Amino acid sequence: MMTLRSQPPWSDSPIDELAAFSDSPAPSVTRVLYTDKDVLGRRYVKTQMELAGLSVREDAVGNIFGRWDGVEPELAAVATGSHIDAIPYSGKYDGVIGVLGAIEAIRVPKRSGFKPRRSLEVILFTSEEPTRFGIGSLGSRLLAGSEDLANSLKTTTDIQNISFLDAARSAGYSKNEDDLSSVFLKKGTYSSFVELHIEQGPILEDEGISIGIVTAIAAPASLTVEFEGNGGHAGAVLMPNRNDAGLAASELALAVERHVLDSGSIDTVGTVGILELHPGAINSIPSKSHLEIDTRDIDEERRNKVVEKIHQSAIKITKTRGVKLSDFHVINQDPPALSDEAIIKAVETATKELNLTSKLMISRAYHDSLFMARLSPMGMIFIPCYKGYSHKPEEFATIQDMSNGVKVLTLTLAKLSSH
Repeated sequence: MMTLRSQPPWSDSPIDELAAFSDSPAPSVTRVLYTDKDVLGRRYVKTQMELAGLSVREDAVGNIFGRWDGVEPELAAVATGSHIDAIPYSGKYDGVIGVLGAIEAIRVPKRSGFKPRRSLEVILFTSEEPTRFGIGSLGSRLLAGSEDLANSLKTTTDIQNISFLDAARSAGYSKNEDDLSSVFLKKGTYSSFVELHIEQGPILEDEGISIGIVTAIAAPASLTVEFEGNGGHAGAVLMPNRNDAGLAASELALAVERHVLDSGSIDTVGTVGILELHPGAINSIPSKSHLEIDTRDIDEERRNKVVEKIHQSAIKITKTRGVKLSDFHVINQDPPALSDEAIIKAVETATKELNLTSKLMISRAYHDSLFMARLSPMGMIFIPCYKGYSHKPEEFATIQDMSNGVKVLTLTLAKLSSH
């Protein structure tokens, strides 16, 4: 079908070049949605797409598409891609591998003279990270047709009270457009979607396996909880007379751990990632507390039961500690996604043709693929990363592992685009 060079002309130099567009010093990367560095990073990727001979378009929120027309362009295309935004002081491989690697996975077959039946499309998704507006996978959620999100973004603001629409316009998007439904894609726009990504976990490296073939993506339910109690002087108010909102929050944090462990499944996880106390002084009893909780599972029903148990515990705590539950809000409760069997088989076949070891595995982090699964059959390819590190400057993938991942993606796209 095509000949792949043993060492594709793709190294970590484009990754280093992209990493230079950062609001924090190397080796960390900070690239937040619609900031100047994000805009520069987008421009870099568009240039790489154009150099690869792809036609480039952007939608109203900045999802970027690079397309190689197939022999039968009227057929649904095969898509691949990921994101380039980076949380503060993170690494340079998360998401980026799936964008720059995808461009190379199209450049190689173009160079070899391969002619795809179906068009191939690389997507750079807007804001997979929830850093600025608190919404993860913003671009892919909209592509999948989330009307609730499209409406809520009309009034969404960041911590500096800059509206989403104003921020988008400052970056050159959503010009005079408040209706973001133009971003929606119809189901069936793509015949399949495949994402290349670092594992963000230690399994592949620990077991010496080259490729992870994702069978399912766990999905998060995100919660915000607030308690109100009575503040007071840390010395003057005696212990029996306290209604401590901080202790209420601490008790709920321990309840989250208990309910997750009681699920009976290793696939159920829960994290209290934010716990804030007001007024936040060492000699003042907390009068208010704010928690943000992340629960995940590949089993939606089991995860939702955990969410309900957390809610019941919060109610119980108000009675035992004499505090008020002023807010319990489920921000999102996304369903998990299963990879398509045909895509799994295509990736397995590609790894065997390349004499690479592989492993079927679950993605415990969520990705844009979770939402692309609502539009088309979906699959993911993982490569090892150093000690499983991610979202920190020490995040690292070797040139060999990246090369292996790009080769597998190349063959997989070729197989899927030929059907």
